[in-house]
Amino acid sequence: MGNNYIFSLTPTFTQGLVLGQLSVFVLFVLVLKYLFFVPPNEVSEAPTFQPLIKPDHPRFPIPGDGIITEKGSESANWFNLLARQVADVYRSKLQDGLEGFEGSEAAREKIESYANKIRPRSFLDHITVHSVDLGNSAPRLSNAQLVNRREEPDSLTSVKFDMSYTDSISMSLSTAYLFNYPMSSFARLPVSVTISLDLFESSISLAAPSPTSAAPVLTISLPPEFTLNLKTTSLMGSRAMLKDVPKLHELIEHQVRRVLASRGVWKVVLPGLASVAEAREEIEKEQQTGSNAQS
Repeated sequence: MGNNYIFSLTPTFTQGLVLGQLSVFVLFVLVLKYLFFVPPNEVSEAPTFQPLIKPDHPRFPIPGDGIITEKGSESANWFNLLARQVADVYRSKLQDGLEGFEGSEAAREKIESYANKIRPRSFLDHITVHSVDLGNSAPRLSNAQLVNRREEPDSLTSVKFDMSYTDSISMSLSTAYLFNYPMSSFARLPVSVTISLDLFESSISLAAPSPTSAAPVLTISLPPEFTLNLKTTSLMGSRAMLKDVPKLHELIEHQVRRVLASRGVWKVVLPGLASVAEAREEIEKEQQTGSNAQS
């Protein structure tokens, strides 16, 4: 009769093995939940990072830099001056034209708002951006080469450069990874990250608009192959900390590469010739024509 019960006062080897495995699993869950995770409604006390401090880079291009002596080459100095002005305009707009702490705070709020608009809410908690450094340098262009295909009536004249960018750009943020397994809102894993740019190198092409275009645009394009070096520091966990997890660094760099590769072409509408809506409509028509030609 006693053999009909699953457990008895004198458990068998199989029963002992099952109890042992179950106790190890429960202990593992408790360690994760109370040592690394925090409850869904509890505010994490994980420390945050400050941006990495790097030495200032020269504000203006060095005289003579970017000039190639080969036959047919062009000076890139004036492009470097243009890149400097464009970078300064973007910084000023992000900072609402403010300087110092007030400007940095304005940029931080804008970046935090944008980050929370695009974050995957199903598994990522609210993103808090603690500090932002927009840098003080600009991309450096060199080895300017004209690419002119006059033998083709509809071909575009373009300029190809080698681009190198190093700066003190960095951002410090914190969030939490949401665990919905084995049940909804099971726990949160706090994550604090500081990301800074170390080096970005690539070729870049500027294509002139076609004279026959209804909405002329200047095309700036990056190839899918480029060099991107980021520096990241990270902390994961609540009471116990995992520092500088390599997989997290790989994930961040992969996502940045993916965004740059997917948005590697920019169209700049020439002022006074067309509107942005007209240029977008013509680009869509060209893409449809190209798709139909391939099919």
